[in-house]
Amino acid sequence: MAIAELGAVVLDCPDPRALAGFYAGVLGGTVEGEGDWVDLKIPDGPSLAFQTAPGFVPPKWPAPDASQQFHLDLTVQDLDAAEKEVLALGAKPLDAEDRSRTFRVYADPAGHPFCLCAC
Repeated sequence: MAIAELGAVVLDCPDPRALAGFYAGVLGGTVEGEGDWVDLKIPDGPSLAFQTAPGFVPPKWPAPDASQQFHLDLTVQDLDAAEKEVLALGAKPLDAEDRSRTFRVYADPAGHPFCLCAC
């Protein structure tokens, strides 16, 4: 028996509304809230939350001497099409050159790494 249920994954960032808007463009859903805490409600899925973090420093990828903190794996049907769309929304490629793999790594506009996976 589980002790708890996952309420949300929370990402620290300098601008919660802007980062929630980026992920709404990638995942769909509704952005709710203002100020230091904003939620992204995803239909039939977990929520993502975004909170203001003064002095936020984005994780590095790859960095054997520093933690990446966490990353999101986002499943897609077509890597090339999904890549085009996330780049248009403001993502930056981190490790996307090897086109033979089933995943590619990007950073969101605040610098958090995430993978597009055709797994």
